[in-house]
Amino acid sequence: MIIGILKEPYDKRVSLVPSTLKKFNVTNTEFWMEGGAGELASFPDAKYEKYASIKSRKSILAEADILVTINPIPKEDLRSIKKGALLVAMFSPYTNQPLIEYIKTLELKAVSLDLIPRTTIAQTMDILSSMAAIAGYKAVLLAANESPSFFPMMITAAGSIKPAKVLVLGAGVAGLQAIATARRLGAMVEASDVRAAAKEEVESLGAKFVEVSGAIDKKDAGGYAVEQTPEFLQRQQQEVEQRAAKSDVVITTAQIMGKKAPILLTEETVSTMKPGSLVIDLAASTGGNCEVTQDNKTIVYKGVKIIGNSHLAAEMPKDASFFYSNNVANYLKLIVKEGQLVLDQKNEIISKTLL
Repeated sequence: MIIGILKEPYDKRVSLVPSTLKKFNVTNTEFWMEGGAGELASFPDAKYEKYASIKSRKSILAEADILVTINPIPKEDLRSIKKGALLVAMFSPYTNQPLIEYIKTLELKAVSLDLIPRTTIAQTMDILSSMAAIAGYKAVLLAANESPSFFPMMITAAGSIKPAKVLVLGAGVAGLQAIATARRLGAMVEASDVRAAAKEEVESLGAKFVEVSGAIDKKDAGGYAVEQTPEFLQRQQQEVEQRAAKSDVVITTAQIMGKKAPILLTEETVSTMKPGSLVIDLAASTGGNCEVTQDNKTIVYKGVKIIGNSHLAAEMPKDASFFYSNNVANYLKLIVKEGQLVLDQKNEIISKTLL
């Protein structure tokens, strides 16, 4: 069986790294890699030579049995793939249905790694959590770089600076990493989440938990937010508005599986924030948690800088590739047995990811 590794056209990451290939002991499998696929992630072709054959993109598309990428393969390449091949990527199927239907017409199979259930048994394959951890970390560094003020308290002969106030909305993997990073930089941090279980995690990192009573809390939501009642949303909005008005940085991370991201920062709330303050919206690609967010853009609204970026993990390509690679290799071991593709739909992980 040939497993192909392709270069990502608009992403510095690579789907499989040399250290993962070294440990991938599945019989009757070989890896083909497009030249330069790992270059921008600091993995030159020379690092792959012992574990993969360097081939042209055309050859890999035509002959690989499994094609592993991070983003979906561009539509213009799909017709070059041999019938029956399996595509492995993050397809975002809830918002990308036309592409899924087109893949079916080409007699190709596909699994979407962003549908891996966020359960204990699937932890080693949980790509969303891996990428979210990096995004939360990078969000704080981005905020610190863009902020016109220090994060830590500074006491100098020229005067004293109070620590920055950071508000994190959504305390899942990204939110918790953002809290931890902001605290390490010396900021005062508050965080809010609809899940009651998040309180202990937030407080263990040295942040204050903003509690709003009456939230719907589904334990099987896989770390995602769930839709809330209008009454709860009104109470939450009032609580957020009070705290956002005093914050120097607001980082938003809440998403609902398969639906538009919930609005946590209204236009009215942004209007109450201090000039020079920042909003980093990690849910921008699904509509944004901030009402005035524009995806993949930085705007200034009434003196507040709002950065809409759901792809911060790609800005740390070396470690993001390492995490992704280990996650995807654990998934491949589940579906490749002695050089044969085995898509056992009785297995919950496979059945949930198979498109």
